[in-house]
Amino acid sequence: MGQSIFSNFPTVRYEGAESTSDLAYRWYDADRTVLGKPLREHLRFAVAYWHSLAMNGSDPFGAPTIHRPWMGRSDAMQAAQDKADAAFDLFRVLDLPFYTFHDRDVTPEGRTLGESIANLHYMSDYLLKKMESSKTRLLWGTANLFTHPRFMSGAATNPDPEVFAYSATTIKHCMDVTKKLGGENYVLWGGREGYETLLNTSLKHELEQMGRMLALVVDYKHKIGFNGQILLEPKPKEPTAHQYDFDVATVYGFLKRFGLESEVKVNLEGNHALLAGHTFEHEIATAADLGILGSLDINRGDPLLGWDTDQFPVDLYSMTLAMYHVIQAGGLGPGGMNFDAKVRRQSIDPEDLLHGHIGGVDMCARAFLIAAKIHEEGRLAEIVAIRYAGWKLPENQAMLAGEESLDTIAARSEEHNINPQPRSGRQEQLENLINRYL
Repeated sequence: MGQSIFSNFPTVRYEGAESTSDLAYRWYDADRTVLGKPLREHLRFAVAYWHSLAMNGSDPFGAPTIHRPWMGRSDAMQAAQDKADAAFDLFRVLDLPFYTFHDRDVTPEGRTLGESIANLHYMSDYLLKKMESSKTRLLWGTANLFTHPRFMSGAATNPDPEVFAYSATTIKHCMDVTKKLGGENYVLWGGREGYETLLNTSLKHELEQMGRMLALVVDYKHKIGFNGQILLEPKPKEPTAHQYDFDVATVYGFLKRFGLESEVKVNLEGNHALLAGHTFEHEIATAADLGILGSLDINRGDPLLGWDTDQFPVDLYSMTLAMYHVIQAGGLGPGGMNFDAKVRRQSIDPEDLLHGHIGGVDMCARAFLIAAKIHEEGRLAEIVAIRYAGWKLPENQAMLAGEESLDTIAARSEEHNINPQPRSGRQEQLENLINRYL
């Protein structure tokens, strides 16, 4: 292995809030014990292979601006190995515990299905060898079933059964590789599982196909003894106009329809929540309430733009609320916080990638520390509990538990001539409370 573009950078260390170094963590003290365990075990940060190593800065209006040594090589497999060398150098510099990848991030497409599969397994051996001398583990793997033209009408939901079979085969081998590399989750992101127009679409047929594919994945998980989580990643639109996995609530309805709600959880992304018209904390709280919170993709979107900009997080207020709901949910378990974020088109130097991750790590760590304090002091939870205290009365418990019929409730209300009065929701007080912690 030769030198990579990250080889000469020192490992980023925690130096405290007063540090003036651009290559130091100010808030992420990985060994600091918070709520009973080290910060690294709460946050479980991961570096995304695709945005960090494969993104070239191109957009719909311009050619690539980021040129890495492994890009454009005539020997695609050697380029993949050079990229892996650089990846593990990057992981060493950032000193984060996990990474994530799609199959196409780590290995080139072959001329045939068989060649693509062989390339994947060859590179999985290479990654396994790299991991022997690295502290960085695999958080999750996934398959790219959206880039190649064969997936222009979807993968699991494609009207062509050969595309469905091709996709199933690809997923099978990606799951094998994920298990081989010790991955703790397997993610399914349906980049084109949706439709552009109902004029050529059978919704019922495509949803049945999607349900069948997910059931096949769950069955195979048990067959091979993969102990990790299966995760679906909601997204409302872009690239397709109407995605079938719009948000957490939609995904949960889909899982219930096919009897998979106890087998599959969600991988939530901040930018996707924004595109669905939600906040990140809303999606986290909804998933936690439904029992399907699995893992997070950490990024932000631009509210002025209508597409997935995948920027590193910078908003302490919103991230604090997101972390608070993670804590309220009891944490992420085997999930983690994956930086599905990319540097901007003008950020072309290796240092820019380091700065993006360092800022994102510190933003999340600082937000988590604040959220932990809010949780420990309990004032927010106390005010919410007081708001719902009336439901603890026996007669109201019976009403909520279905022990009273509609006419029984009506008779009791009429007998006591109830006359409920408006009560303040205290929103401004609570907003001020949160701001006092920031």
